[in-house]
Amino acid sequence: MKLYLRDQAPLIALYILQLFLITLVYRLDGYQNTEVSLYAALLSSFLFAGYLLIRYWRNRTFYARLSAPSPTTEELLNNKQQTPLSLSLHRLIKGQYRRYQTELQQYKHKLDSHIQFINQWVHQMKTPVSVIHLIIQHQDKPEFTAIGDELDRLRKGLDMVLYTARLDTFEKDFYVEELDLEQVVPASDYYRREVAAFVMTQLVTNAVRYSAGEEHRQIRFRGYQCGSEAVLDIQDEGIGIPQGDLPRVFDPYFTGENGRLYQESTGMGLYLVKQICSRMGHGVEIESEEGRGTTVRIKFKLTNV
Repeated sequence: MKLYLRDQAPLIALYILQLFLITLVYRLDGYQNTEVSLYAALLSSFLFAGYLLIRYWRNRTFYARLSAPSPTTEELLNNKQQTPLSLSLHRLIKGQYRRYQTELQQYKHKLDSHIQFINQWVHQMKTPVSVIHLIIQHQDKPEFTAIGDELDRLRKGLDMVLYTARLDTFEKDFYVEELDLEQVVPASDYYRREVAAFVMTQLVTNAVRYSAGEEHRQIRFRGYQCGSEAVLDIQDEGIGIPQGDLPRVFDPYFTGENGRLYQESTGMGLYLVKQICSRMGHGVEIESEEGRGTTVRIKFKLTNV
């Protein structure tokens, strides 16, 4: 009703002004019968009020939808009134919605084609990487060791690209099986159980990277049960994370102060870990103290508790 009154406010103001001017013209012409003038004004106002009420009643649903805080698409497209204003707006919204759906499908098709290209490219790149690895795996010279390290880095980078591209369709490749934590941890070194291995690889790689250059530093794995959850802690004794960076470590492309010191950081590792674990129903937490180390905690829901 408020929206309707605001919409009709100019017409109401114009009517009042018109009524005043007509009365003034009659007065200037010498017509002095006040009772007749008031009666005419009252009758005219009654007819005008009736017109406003009838118009509001015919368009009440239309104004109610416009006044809603956030009407859904179905509510906007569901037109039950046959007034010219409502029908015209309904046709406009329907046309815009069809155009939006068409553009959305075109964009989705382009995005799917792009993701498919990335997936094919990553798989094609993995083949020469594996061949090179087989060629140098029995070579003991330092240069071959360096090549092996770079291949391992390249392979991890390809995995990160692949998982980032497939993140929105992760559920299609989702396979549920019961795993022993003692088997999950070493699986990351041999690339078994692909999803768990990717998560563990990211966490172990971060722990090693940010502990590098320090002697007698250790990485500890601790598994235990806490209520209805099985918990795996990955704890390092590295440089730690500044407190100001902790709230954002799971944001995509966030590298923080440590990322500026270690140029290999992409800011995607912990983001993918968080996204994958969340889609699998697991929780991920992180604790860190600058100069003392970082602990990443994965919480698995137990099914037989």
